[in-house]
Amino acid sequence: MVPMWRRVAGIFVLMLLAVPAPALAGSQADATHAAIAADYALAKVRVGMISSTQAKVEKYNSRLAGECPNAGAGTPENEAAEPMAGEVADALWSIDYGATAGPIQRFASAIKPLHFSSGSFNHAIHMLASSLSGLSRLSLPDLCADVRSWTASGFQTVPPHVVELDNRVETLQLPEVPWKQVSRYVHGGEAHLVSYIEHAELKLAEAEFMLGQKDWYQVIETVGLQP
Repeated sequence: MVPMWRRVAGIFVLMLLAVPAPALAGSQADATHAAIAADYALAKVRVGMISSTQAKVEKYNSRLAGECPNAGAGTPENEAAEPMAGEVADALWSIDYGATAGPIQRFASAIKPLHFSSGSFNHAIHMLASSLSGLSRLSLPDLCADVRSWTASGFQTVPPHVVELDNRVETLQLPEVPWKQVSRYVHGGEAHLVSYIEHAELKLAEAEFMLGQKDWYQVIETVGLQP
């Protein structure tokens, strides 16, 4: 007897063979068009909010300076303290990506039903959507309470939820989307949109590296932790 999975696989292959090549190409073009439109809309919003998001981060640091300045003073510069520094990054990412949570969720919803024949593109665009969605849903941790708890333990015990948060955030990778893999389905003015998306991603990455690194060091210094 032929196993059920082989029967199903055979039927699926026959169905694909029965679909005319232009129809398959058309579906890929439609999916590519939808992905470009969704990513372009999100890129414009995120680039446009770099300054306002940075203002939110600076306001957050000022709040910490008033609520728990140097609360982690005496923190050792060792591996045991790394999760606390990691939580600072988590807090900053929750502000950064949370600022565009609505547009990010719209992007993720638009990408979710799409499928692309290019495996690398399909994997990258779906991972990007999933990771952005996860980052935008991060709750701002109570950094002051966690730093005080860490200090009260004699710098021996990191709150368990801090380690859990760090581990969860580490899984949220933002891959570079290989738009060249679907270039044959990009038509007309869409090439300019893809170019904007790619330049926007570079600008966002530069902002996260330059401003994000500076903000991370500032907040760490504010609450008295070690980088």
